Amino acid sequence: MKQLIPAVLVWLIVFSGGATVTTLGAESSMGSYHVANTFHVGGIGGWDYLTVDSEHGLLFVPRSTHTMVLDARTGRTVADIPGQKRNHGVALVPSAGRGFISDGADGSVMVFDLKSYQVLGKLKAEDDADGIIYDAASNRVLLVCGDAGVLIPISPEIDPVSGKPEPSIALGGKPEFLVADGRGRAFINLVDKNQVAVVDIRTSAVVAHWSTAPGGSPVGMSMDREKRRLFIGCRSPKRMIVMSADNGQVLADLPIGAGVDATQFDGQAFASCGDGTLTIVGETSPGKFEVVQSVETKRGARTMGLDPATHEIFLPTAEFEAATGGGRPPAKPDTFMVLAVAR
Repeated sequence: MKQLIPAVLVWLIVFSGGATVTTLGAESSMGSYHVANTFHVGGIGGWDYLTVDSEHGLLFVPRSTHTMVLDARTGRTVADIPGQKRNHGVALVPSAGRGFISDGADGSVMVFDLKSYQVLGKLKAEDDADGIIYDAASNRVLLVCGDAGVLIPISPEIDPVSGKPEPSIALGGKPEFLVADGRGRAFINLVDKNQVAVVDIRTSAVVAHWSTAPGGSPVGMSMDREKRRLFIGCRSPKRMIVMSADNGQVLADLPIGAGVDATQFDGQAFASCGDGTLTIVGETSPGKFEVVQSVETKRGARTMGLDPATHEIFLPTAEFEAATGGGRPPAKPDTFMVLAVAR
């Protein structure tokens, strides 16, 4: 039997730039997102966490052995910072005029100048240096090291050649990514324990472990600081967990795509998934969360950065060779790209 399609849905399908839109309840009042642009960047290397410099309109993209700095409006390469072995993320500290790049291969953090992009030095951290953020409240760069199972605070003013990070904080599991609440606490996903570790940054102590059940293998993490909610992307099962940052209570769990690696919050919560979907979760009524849209992106677009000024979302990916056997298929040479998703 033929099904009539409402005119507004036809408009979304035709003009959304290839986005797949799923309408649930209050989505129409929340706006429709679509892939608005694709920057064909090319170059060698993989990719991991993308960091947005909203003030200067820049994207910092780790590419395994180097970190590219791109113009967020055009995708043009502004700079390329060399000298890494297997990088993961970038933390920006404008007040110190420095950036910090985590390098998992040698358990280190590279320090560079935000104006010249010159490398200032390299700090020894611990095994598998991975997720990294800057917490302005504590004025610390916070680094998690997966294999070592620790959180390491770093002063932005550290001597980049001879300085040493502050003592590491054992987390009781393998950390993946983290957020800070601006009040002295950090929340870290423990991917092997299906938990969130809560750290008091001021006392350098773990004060709680909260279960992410029914979600497992938590990786992506973001936060609504105003309402104190954590949005946790889980791989097994494929769920977004909405959790209270006050007591660890799970407020909602919602289906997402396969291969999530990041979440972001901008009035709504976003989960970027390697299967080529961007799941958007909204609070459709007080305390009630629903999947309000699923945007078709591209396979491999599992991480993202969000610009709070323009509300654009940037997802790195590439074209891939045909899959053979198990494991992740290799990217085709020189096909690296960044997708820009906008409302």
